[in-house]
Amino acid sequence: MEVVYTEKALKDRAYWIKRADQAIQKKITNLIKSIEDHPYEGIGKPEALKYELSGFWSRRINREHRLIYYIRF
Repeated sequence: MEVVYTEKALKDRAYWIKRADQAIQKKITNLIKSIEDHPYEGIGKPEALKYELSGFWSRRINREHRLIYYIRF
C-alpha cells in the first residue's frame, strides 16, 4: 500500500516540525506506520468516519488532534 499525502497534510506536518514537539512527531510517525501495516485496526483508536467524510478513517494523535486518512488499494 502506498501512502499519498495531500498538500494540507504536508503543511500540517511542517507545522508540527516547526513547533519542535517531538512527542507529537513520534506519535504521527507511529500512526502512519500502523496505518501502512493494518489500516483498519491498531493504535490511535481507528474509527470509520460518517456523512460527508464517509470512506475516510481517523486515528487519535492526542485528545485534540486527529489524523484523517483514506485507504486506496
